[in-house]
Amino acid sequence: MTPEELLQRIRQAKEEGWKELDLSYEKLTELPDEIGELTQLKKLDLSGNKLTELPAAIGQLVELRSLGLGRLKWIKDDWLAYCEYRANLYRIPYRANQLTQLPPEIKALIQLNQLDLSYNRLTQLPLEIEALTQLTELKLNDNRLSQLPSEIKVLTNLSYLDLSYNHLTQLPPEIGALTQLTELKLNNNRLSQLPSEIGALTNLHYLDLDWNQLNQLPSEIGALTNLHYLNLNWNQLNQLPSEIKALTSLTKLCLENNPLSPFPPEIAQLTNLTELSLYKNNLTQLPPEIVALTNLTRLCLTSNRLTQLSPEIRALTNLTHLSLASNRLTQLPPEIGQLTNLTQLNLYNNRLTQLPPEIGQLTNLTWLNLSKNRLSQPPPEVVSLVNLKHLDWEDNQPPISLKILKGINKGVALLGSGQEMKLFLKRIRPLLLELIPWILIAIAGTATALFLKFSQVRPNPASPQPTQKQTDQAKPTPAKEAKPSPSR
Repeated sequence: MTPEELLQRIRQAKEEGWKELDLSYEKLTELPDEIGELTQLKKLDLSGNKLTELPAAIGQLVELRSLGLGRLKWIKDDWLAYCEYRANLYRIPYRANQLTQLPPEIKALIQLNQLDLSYNRLTQLPLEIEALTQLTELKLNDNRLSQLPSEIKVLTNLSYLDLSYNHLTQLPPEIGALTQLTELKLNNNRLSQLPSEIGALTNLHYLDLDWNQLNQLPSEIGALTNLHYLNLNWNQLNQLPSEIKALTSLTKLCLENNPLSPFPPEIAQLTNLTELSLYKNNLTQLPPEIVALTNLTRLCLTSNRLTQLSPEIRALTNLTHLSLASNRLTQLPPEIGQLTNLTQLNLYNNRLTQLPPEIGQLTNLTWLNLSKNRLSQPPPEVVSLVNLKHLDWEDNQPPISLKILKGINKGVALLGSGQEMKLFLKRIRPLLLELIPWILIAIAGTATALFLKFSQVRPNPASPQPTQKQTDQAKPTPAKEAKPSPSR
């Protein structure tokens, strides 16, 4: 946008009494003083420009409540000093500006409800942040914060706090004062423990502690009875506190890449769970108590040490996704056939030599991975899986010598060889798409017709041609007419 076009837009906004003005990503390098004439503006978005400073005239926007300053990589940190009426602002999206610190003047923004300072280079928060008592949403993710000031305790109206992707090694006990929090993101930090005061956050619905260095959880975590989502992936937990069984509102629990062993029995009491991920732990078996988790729809047990699957798995009849990849399973229990709601089953990289016939009862399966096992042939029961669209068969035994792409109701990828594959294809012929059989029939019919036609039309050059004499001799000799006998 040229300076002339900008002035024209400002005049139009003034004449028509605009309440909002969007000037984001217009490659602006400066704002004219005429911006101060838009005294009726409530929202001004200047994000994504090349502004290095804001004019003092912006302080005349006495009705302004939202000022967008995201991705202004060149703006000076002291811009707030220009805003005479900055106390009226309630929302400042000031993300991705490469800020290294906040100016003390931030304390004047006493009406702020939302403050987005994500994707900057902040190493600490100023003590003046305690003045922002009206904040309900604070985003500080993707900075370089190593600690939080104790003054954060006065932000008692916060319901959303994002501190992910920082360098935090601990949380201050004052975090417990933020009792209105419903969502707290602490993932991708360096936390080794949580303060016991975390138990005071009883309104939390969402807690993300993914990618930290936690080796234990405080027993007070059991007080977070309103939690619906708890992410503890990629920590160093080898056990869970017994109090975790009190989190009966949990619907999703993520415990990936922890050295948990054995299966924490407390999990079996979280009967409202619909998703449970135990990827890459040290589990060798599932306890019988797992039958209580009847609401599970997704269960991930990939990359553990399971040698067998408990028959109690049959109780999880609501499962739609089950991953048992990269374990040590040599067989599956017949009870697997009772999981009739399964749509995806991952058995990749196990030691299976055969599948139970009951696998054919999983008629809702659309995706089945049998790759990297020790199966000698695709199980004939696959013929019953009428909804199957994707079947992985690579790296089984014997080695694959023939790659065949067939269709079972819109396509199933199969790999096999020899007479066994021919037998299998014969069995599933009623379910194959018509395309491949008709092509094969057409090719065979055409080849036969051409062969017959070709052999009839062309003489055999190796046969000798008959001579004229042979031709004459071959002709039939006409019978001689009998002469009448003389009368006596």
